[in-house]
Amino acid sequence: MIVCFDIGGSAIKGAITHSPEGIFPLPRRTTPLTDFRRFVEAMEAVLDEAGGLPDGIAISITGVIDPETRRIKCANIPCIDGRELAAELEAALHLPVKIANDADCFALAEAGIGAGRGHRIVFGAILGTGVGGGLVVDGRLINADGGFAGEWGHGPAVASEGGHPPIAIPAYPCGCGQSRCVDTVGGARGLERLHETIHGKTLSSQEIIAAWQDGDAAAARSIDVFVDLLSSPLALVINITGATIVPVGGGLSNSEALIAEIDRTVRARILRRFDRPLVVSGECRVEPGLIGAALLGFGGKAS
Repeated sequence: MIVCFDIGGSAIKGAITHSPEGIFPLPRRTTPLTDFRRFVEAMEAVLDEAGGLPDGIAISITGVIDPETRRIKCANIPCIDGRELAAELEAALHLPVKIANDADCFALAEAGIGAGRGHRIVFGAILGTGVGGGLVVDGRLINADGGFAGEWGHGPAVASEGGHPPIAIPAYPCGCGQSRCVDTVGGARGLERLHETIHGKTLSSQEIIAAWQDGDAAAARSIDVFVDLLSSPLALVINITGATIVPVGGGLSNSEALIAEIDRTVRARILRRFDRPLVVSGECRVEPGLIGAALLGFGGKAS
């Protein structure tokens, strides 16, 4: 038995699993953000609900583990930032602990039992509040030991103009300290930022997408610029990795029309041509983080 966790800045979600296909959720706990002792106690409370001693713990978490220092970089949960989290949790909980980034766990879940089944190279893209990603090759995470592979949301990769006809795109500053990162224009907040820049109006990403689908010209212009700016960096990722499927997670993946538009544009910009969809909505719609953590706990192989 493995107890798997999906830990974000708001909630600690836990589940019991005896196989990646069988996830039995446990009650959620609020994530303690500033007190590490309380953070550990919240995990202990979830373990108490498991009703038995597990063989280990597997965690999908916001943040990135440095593969050399084993320390986590996690701005969303300050009390764990900079800690050798796996080692400290093993000492506190007296159980083996495996940890991976949440986008990596999403990619692993999709490669194992989602849209990436049967594909040798799977790039999982997150289009949520911001932009993230994970890479699975031959069923295994490239970041099995931690690392930053798949983080296509960061780095100065956004064009200085976008859309048809093109308009100038500001060098929006990114939380990582750089500017022109895909994260600044590619997620829900990025779409909202672009719409406000173009039209001087503040709308939520859901409102923009709904208006676009209803034929609103202003929303259509924002979607055109958004897809144009996003698709070139994603096409480059596909060219570099050789991914043959790109499952998408996060809130924007709920719009089938938007994902289809991104897919059409990306497929027109890559070297290899695909007659089938390449960029698709993820199939693990419920708790992909827990599924990925379960796969991590059972050897870290998707298939």
